[in-house]
Amino acid sequence: MAQGTLEVLLVGAKGIENTDFLSNMDPYAVLRCRSQEQKSSVASGKGSDPEWNETFMFTVSDSTTELFIKLLDSDGGTDDDFVGEATIPLEAVYAEGSIPPTVYNVVKDEEYRGEIKIGLTFTPEDARDEGF
Repeated sequence: MAQGTLEVLLVGAKGIENTDFLSNMDPYAVLRCRSQEQKSSVASGKGSDPEWNETFMFTVSDSTTELFIKLLDSDGGTDDDFVGEATIPLEAVYAEGSIPPTVYNVVKDEEYRGEIKIGLTFTPEDARDEGF
């Protein structure tokens, strides 16, 4: 079983549903890979087309088949609004080693709600010990 590090580049999103009626929403993403969860910064006032350009690291094995990304709107004082989610299959990154930033559909209630752009890189554990 191959183990290693999954590097996720969260580039941005486009055309996601604005859940704030009076102002631009403040979207952020929660990335989950098995039991590991990480949260992006809040793109304050960026509305439907936020950009993050943030990198996240997860320890994975090739039995980890998917990365889940949930988009939320940060609402001070009230519960954050669910905007949509994307499920990203990981088989290709294990085979290729890296996937350039690619657009994935964001869905909510099984309907298309915009898109999110993600880049992936997988570094197998044993490859880090070799070289240099």
